[in-house]
Amino acid sequence: MSETESKNFIEMLIDKDLEEGVYDTVHTRFPPEPNGYLHIGHAKSILVNYGLAKEYGGKFNMRFDDTNPTKEDIEFVESIKADVKWLGADWEDRLFFASDYFGQMYEAAVKLIKKGKAYVSDLTAEQIKEYRGSFTEPGKEDPSGSRSVEENLKLFEEMKDGKYADGEKVLRARIDMASPNINMRDPVIYRVAHMTHHNTGDAWCIYPMYDFAHPIEDAIEGITHSICTLEFEDHRPLYDWVVRELEYPHPPRQIEQAKMYLKNIVTGKRYIKKLVLDGIVDGWDDPRLVSIAALRRRGFTPESIRRFVEMCGVSKAQSIADYAALEYCIREDLKAKAPRYMAIVDPVKLIIDNYPEGQTEMLTAVNNPENEELGSREIPFGKELYIEREDFMEEPPKKYFRMFPGNEVRLMNAYFVTCTGCVKDAEGNVTEVHCTYDPASRGGNSPDGRKVKGTIHWVAAATAIPAEIRLYENLIDEEKANEAGSIYGEDGELFLNPNSLIVKKAYLEPAFGSAKAYDSFQFVRQGFFCVDAKDSRPDAMVFNRIVSLKSSFVLQK
Repeated sequence: MSETESKNFIEMLIDKDLEEGVYDTVHTRFPPEPNGYLHIGHAKSILVNYGLAKEYGGKFNMRFDDTNPTKEDIEFVESIKADVKWLGADWEDRLFFASDYFGQMYEAAVKLIKKGKAYVSDLTAEQIKEYRGSFTEPGKEDPSGSRSVEENLKLFEEMKDGKYADGEKVLRARIDMASPNINMRDPVIYRVAHMTHHNTGDAWCIYPMYDFAHPIEDAIEGITHSICTLEFEDHRPLYDWVVRELEYPHPPRQIEQAKMYLKNIVTGKRYIKKLVLDGIVDGWDDPRLVSIAALRRRGFTPESIRRFVEMCGVSKAQSIADYAALEYCIREDLKAKAPRYMAIVDPVKLIIDNYPEGQTEMLTAVNNPENEELGSREIPFGKELYIEREDFMEEPPKKYFRMFPGNEVRLMNAYFVTCTGCVKDAEGNVTEVHCTYDPASRGGNSPDGRKVKGTIHWVAAATAIPAEIRLYENLIDEEKANEAGSIYGEDGELFLNPNSLIVKKAYLEPAFGSAKAYDSFQFVRQGFFCVDAKDSRPDAMVFNRIVSLKSSFVLQK
């Protein structure tokens, strides 16, 4: 980091801790619960935590907070590992599971009981809520709170041994039922749950609550700075209470930052799950979603997401980013990386009447004018081509410089051609456009120096590769969402955009033939596209549009 760059508030807090000798290193972690797929907001957490460890020459842990077997699954574990690796966050040999510490967490709970800081309660979840009070009223003491240490130890062990049904007993921390912070009113720290855990099987039938487990996990792993989001700010006193009462020699410090929100974008797991179950999207990795798996499948790069996270910055203030900013980042990343090949997304046939029958010639084209290192390629050219339907009009408006009867245009990297007319079907739809070519203009320039105003791209019909093209828009109807001030209607249902996916049959030049899953290209004049990793096959290629070429986004100076 240069001297002119300002540090964010987390970096300033870390600097202070290091200067004052609170810690002599920086050790961070990313601790997701494996109960769903990660989304763009998690990418911020991953990159901030990993970035801090890297910046300060410290360590970064990957840890699954798997203390709730009711929602967790090994499928989510594997998808999260793949996402974190793809983003470039390297946990080296430090992959951990909270469930690996269940034995230590149990002993920690026993320690609290012995200190008189925890007790077994008979209250139901509803009663606990009732006894907790409100923001204006203090809570009431739990009738079970008067039990002796010996009785609590016995009951807690019986909970562990499976003597009680789910919900019959809980272990509560003894803190302060009159605390202005409701989280400190004797929170539940252990509950009974007779469920098979993805990692520990049936070894346990009691499980720690998140607010109890998390600080213990951090302390065991030697985490110095526990970075989380703002909704945990009110939980920080409980975090500090746990590590203090358990007497860890170097307790970690919790720091909260703002979440990342995107305008008019669905991120809630409950809604995404419903979209999947209802068949509106084809899975958690549907390219219209902003799960990390979906962004990867659509064609976003780790570099573009890292740049987006940097643009959004680290702050205490909640803000909403525009999806257009994310699109800006991928355009900037791909414009010099991606080969620019020709593809016709809405084809109509162009026939060059004076071109020799049966002849094919090879023409040279630069792969990317902005990057000489990508070299050039040979493109086949013949009598019959495909062009974009919008590149021909029988009766054009003013300043339309593409194909219309009598007009001369340039075929990109090829020849000057003059449109002579078209053929229509019984419904009046154009099926063929006809033209003649100037053999002297090979390469796209005429020896006599005459100029043409229009240049259009094309694909030779004889060698064209058919492909399915998927054009994506926002899953949300933005007009309705902006009007309502929410992506949800009064009935709680999402405002869905009926045109969020448009599928077209396209023709591609032969250079696309070797493309593999996740390979990205710029389709000339169309946008950036990526080979779909799920549905594309060598004999039936599928491309996802990552982003169009034009943007309304303006980078703030």
